[in-house]
Amino acid sequence: MKALVLFSGGVDSTTCLGMAIDKYGKDNVIALSILYGQKHTKEIEASNKIVEYYGVEHISLDLEKIFEYSDCSLLSHSDVDIPKESYAKQLEKTDGKPVSTYVPFRNGLFLSTAASIALSKDCGVIYYGAHADDAAGNAYPDCSESFNNAINDAIYIGSGNQLRVEAPFVKLTKAEVVKIGLELKVPYKYTWSCYEGGDKPCGVCGTCIDRAEAFRLNGVKDPALEN
Repeated sequence: MKALVLFSGGVDSTTCLGMAIDKYGKDNVIALSILYGQKHTKEIEASNKIVEYYGVEHISLDLEKIFEYSDCSLLSHSDVDIPKESYAKQLEKTDGKPVSTYVPFRNGLFLSTAASIALSKDCGVIYYGAHADDAAGNAYPDCSESFNNAINDAIYIGSGNQLRVEAPFVKLTKAEVVKIGLELKVPYKYTWSCYEGGDKPCGVCGTCIDRAEAFRLNGVKDPALEN
């Protein structure tokens, strides 16, 4: 079987990529990176380094146009500041709605797009790196187990029972994701998570805070900070 991995160059998707390669072999794995109008190119640079490291096929797709109506703080055309606090703190102010860095239905769009490409490339499964920490408190509802089950059903039925969607970390914390990746010797030194595009991670946005805690709980220093 061949697998297609939604691949951003961050910790979770890189761990997914490592898992898929470990299971299917690099010649049977395709990495799909999607541009959506991010404020920086650091994710793109990271993804290029990682696919070169693994030697897998890499497809890039630009969907920026679809998000031009959104004022999500991650998007280049938005003037909204990226929050400098944990997701838990952000959720205290959202009244049950997603955080400001939630890109409208991004995973739904990405997975639907990935399904078309996966079928065209004879893949039987799509991997993506949604995990329980991102879904907690409705911060990113398209990372939840219920969303994953629904999109998997839709894609499986819509593909004529040819294609499944797997979110192997959907019940796991980010620390547990990192533990798996360390065991697989995933090249975390090349990954990029920060929502800012500086020379170094800002250390204070939600994803930087989560990443630092995940490595701390595994008792190791984040390899990306050693570069």
